[in-house]
Amino acid sequence: MPPAAKNAETDGWPGNVHFDLVTVRLFIETAETGNITRAAERLPLAVAAASRRLKELEQQFGVPLFQRMPHGMALTAAGSALLAHARTVAHAVSRMRDDAQAFRHGTQGVVRIAACTSAVLQFLPQDLQQCHSRYPGIKIDLQELNSQGVLQSLARGLADIGIFESTAGTLPLPTRPYHHDRLALVVHRHDALASLRDVALDDFIQRDLIGLTEGSAISTTLYRLAAQARRTLRMRIRVGSFDSMVAMIAQGVGIGVMPHAVAQSFMPGHAVHALAITGEWPQRHFLLGHQIGTALATAATAVISLLTPGCTQTTNPD
Repeated sequence: MPPAAKNAETDGWPGNVHFDLVTVRLFIETAETGNITRAAERLPLAVAAASRRLKELEQQFGVPLFQRMPHGMALTAAGSALLAHARTVAHAVSRMRDDAQAFRHGTQGVVRIAACTSAVLQFLPQDLQQCHSRYPGIKIDLQELNSQGVLQSLARGLADIGIFESTAGTLPLPTRPYHHDRLALVVHRHDALASLRDVALDDFIQRDLIGLTEGSAISTTLYRLAAQARRTLRMRIRVGSFDSMVAMIAQGVGIGVMPHAVAQSFMPGHAVHALAITGEWPQRHFLLGHQIGTALATAATAVISLLTPGCTQTTNPD
């Protein structure tokens, strides 16, 4: 017997692991729902069959993947590590299917895009309309997140393409320049600042601010600037959208920072006013990150080229 095989048997490792894609999907669904019954319903499988599949998978790997609890299932440390590999397998199979469809019927398939709210509101409607016109066979699965959420979605392989604000963090995947915007201060039209032509950071940094949820690029930037200025940021309320922010500002609850183009869209019909902010920090740049070429379907590659027509090279922070 070869030494490697002998060691595998001695260590309890089965040597060859055999499982099908249904089991992979079951593992992922159970991990995400924390409940094997709900996971089985989604596939669909009988609960007893689903439970048997997971136990067989654990036996093959020789480690427990879940902790069985009275009201659900929780991943073990080993399960968390293997979940990333399971998602990679599922992603690769999905891309293989989409590529096969593209070869059979031309460029078509489903492309998963995660994008920050600023990009969704300002740039993607027009860009995706062009995509639909040029590639009617491509369907877009768009998920709106904050920039941190986009980075996490890309890192976990849950998105083919991600669009995020450039200061949100680095990504060990290729990136390309996308669009840029400029931030503005939005105040009630009767606010003392409303009469000014523009404002500096010092004019409003200690006012009551209406901010976006934690992880948004704008909120992160404001906290960083306040710390550099040795000021305490007074984030009075956090909201989940620019619509909610404007509604709060219109009631005089506070003031807020948002992209100038987005602010302009709210001006008609709302008691708010947008002011230019001086300095370089309000100028923002967005990046388009994407999975490495071998993990991309033909459809995703076509969408990337359309969204970033002037880019011939990608950059990788690593």
